[in-house]
Amino acid sequence: MNKADYIFLYQRDLKKLRAEIFAYHEEDLLWIKLPGTLNSGGNLSQHLIGNLRTYIGLTLGHFPYVRDREAEFSSRLFSKSQLLEELDFLLEIIPESLMKLTESRFSEEYPHDILSISESQSVGLVLTHLSMHLAYHTGQINYHRRITHEKFDGNN
Repeated sequence: MNKADYIFLYQRDLKKLRAEIFAYHEEDLLWIKLPGTLNSGGNLSQHLIGNLRTYIGLTLGHFPYVRDREAEFSSRLFSKSQLLEELDFLLEIIPESLMKLTESRFSEEYPHDILSISESQSVGLVLTHLSMHLAYHTGQINYHRRITHEKFDGNN
């Protein structure tokens, strides 16, 4: 894949995630942990924000960020409106971060001290992994939203 392909995928899937968060009728529904699951939609959203801001925004784009991964899963770091603002910010900085890279950079090694997913991991491999991770959790959030609206939302 090339730079334009990655930008397309990240923009597409971040917009899907943003639409999912926006679609929660009540903010409290974002934070319900359903039986048989480990995380709420809000916590998964915080995790994706921390993940992308760290591994793309900070590492590749040099946008300052301090991550608290544990808090992404254990705390309510953002309100619904703040989650949407963070996603809007990611929609700006991810394309900008990727535009800074030369095409040859995609085949260079991604630093293992930042993220280690494979013994031999190119920037392109890590970007593909992160894109799949974004899509995976966005799907989980979609189901979380549908179930919480069905079970707990009086607006249905």
